[in-house]
Amino acid sequence: MQIAIVGTGAIGSAFAVQLSNAGHVVTVIARGARLEELKRDKGILTRDGKHAPVNVSPALDATTPWDLVLVTVRAPQVDSVLAAVQTSAAKTVMFMFNTFEPLDRLRDAVGASRFSFGFPAMFASLRDGKLQYRISTRGQITTVTDAAWAKVFSDAGILTVVHEDMHSWLRTHAAFAAPLLALSCLVHSRGSSISLREAWRFSRALSGGFGVVRQLGNTITPSGMATLSRIPSPVVALFYWSLSRTKVMREVGAPGPGEARMLIDQMSAASAEQTLELRAIRP
Repeated sequence: MQIAIVGTGAIGSAFAVQLSNAGHVVTVIARGARLEELKRDKGILTRDGKHAPVNVSPALDATTPWDLVLVTVRAPQVDSVLAAVQTSAAKTVMFMFNTFEPLDRLRDAVGASRFSFGFPAMFASLRDGKLQYRISTRGQITTVTDAAWAKVFSDAGILTVVHEDMHSWLRTHAAFAAPLLALSCLVHSRGSSISLREAWRFSRALSGGFGVVRQLGNTITPSGMATLSRIPSPVVALFYWSLSRTKVMREVGAPGPGEARMLIDQMSAASAEQTLELRAIRP
């Protein structure tokens, strides 16, 4: 299959490696320094010394009948690539990023018949142009709306499941992720853990986020998240307090507060009166 990946940060690069290794013809669309790195390396280099040959281009070719255009830019960057994706000859356009906002605008832009959405479950980072990543195969795994592409990804080593109500899934995930991301930013910048009183604030923010999801008419999903939403806040606070002492949380906060701020701002825009607890932890 011919696959184009728009957005060659860590997640897009990891998908490119897996799909290329599975035998697909992969073209990555990049800009700036990342474009120069990919041209220099004639593909994607990993930190363990492996090389994945991919085609590299500064722009998405509008005439190529791509089987899939996978858009892995961050949500605030999607408008900068939407016109190119919209006018492309792609058979399927799959957007894949963290967002709380409605998906209708993206669906309308590319057409319902070729629209798809997904969320990656992997830990990935780029350092000096070299990729390191680990695909999640337990707990939360990569989730998409399209069964055919779930099979393609799974066959390429990216275990993937299908969820029909991706809007509720994304909103639930945003409510879950925002406090964790904000907590990680605080721990990283401070260089130490949080107090139990601070942990209580984060647990209340989680509860508030789930409340917004329900208020907007979405379902808390999947089942594990529904169970989490029913756990008493003091128990969640103790979990956050313990988690703040781990090296993992300090590492998660290293990229900065952008993602946490974006999700909290999106939730606040959707329901300002219900997000006081979330705004109180905004980094």
